[in-house]
Amino acid sequence: MSDAEPTAAEANVDTLRKVLELESLSFTSASRESDYFLGQNQYKPDGRVYGGQVVAQSVVAAAATLPDDRLIHSLHGYFLRAGDVSEPIEFGVERLRDGRSFSARRVHAYQKDVPILSLIASFQVEQEGLEHAETMPTGLPGPQDCPELRDILAGQDTPQVTEWLNKRPFEIRPVEASLYLSSTDDRQREQQHVWFRASSEFGDDPVLNAAALAYASDFNLLEPVLRRQGLSWTSPGLRVASLDHAMWWHRRVRVDEWMLYVQESPAAQGGRGLGYGRIFAQTGELLATVAQEGMVRVKAPQ
Repeated sequence: MSDAEPTAAEANVDTLRKVLELESLSFTSASRESDYFLGQNQYKPDGRVYGGQVVAQSVVAAAATLPDDRLIHSLHGYFLRAGDVSEPIEFGVERLRDGRSFSARRVHAYQKDVPILSLIASFQVEQEGLEHAETMPTGLPGPQDCPELRDILAGQDTPQVTEWLNKRPFEIRPVEASLYLSSTDDRQREQQHVWFRASSEFGDDPVLNAAALAYASDFNLLEPVLRRQGLSWTSPGLRVASLDHAMWWHRRVRVDEWMLYVQESPAAQGGRGLGYGRIFAQTGELLATVAQEGMVRVKAPQ
């Protein structure tokens, strides 16, 4: 066994693993309608809990109440309040239904006795059936031909970069010009593409891989809204907050293998923008589909 210090990439992935290790809370009651778990937070310099983290932890909490042969295939959730990174999160799982093939769970994530996230997730025994899927876009550069986001942001000495973006447990390689430094002129671009994978080996546990993909699915899914509007993440007065999150897993995933995130924004109105994404394996299989609506506003200068 090596005593070498873990690399930064390994340390980032280890942080994700620790965040996904929930503590089961014990109760004196012999029977109860809900199961409870406690989770810790990944640090974020703005003091708010990353939404993808809470969704991922909810996946782990719900799966802990099910046999191993039932894997998550969908979830639909609402972000109700901003979470506080200094406070642990309590997850309550309600067992809604267990059928012969499908199980449903409701998960509420609480801080200070109020819910910050509410979602319903569905699980299914793996089985064969009808199949078809969208095909992965062709003609794109591969991940090794695209710059890593950390390299794009090199020299940016801000807490958002040094304490958050650089410590994400995923390697992220945008195909198009990044919107972290400046806006672009490609407002008519209907899609953007991002290669990503876990920064180091993650293992083959199907629950943890599904949860880690949920974690990563929240990365920049509202960015196509900004691209369509000619904005960047540094645009003055920009305010962005996720409102909901929906996700469908189409097959098992390995998050330490390259995946392509194809993202677009079908609509924006009323201070809200919709992001829609499909996640493909590098070999072309459609792994997951994601949708998220967010508050997107540009506050006029005072």
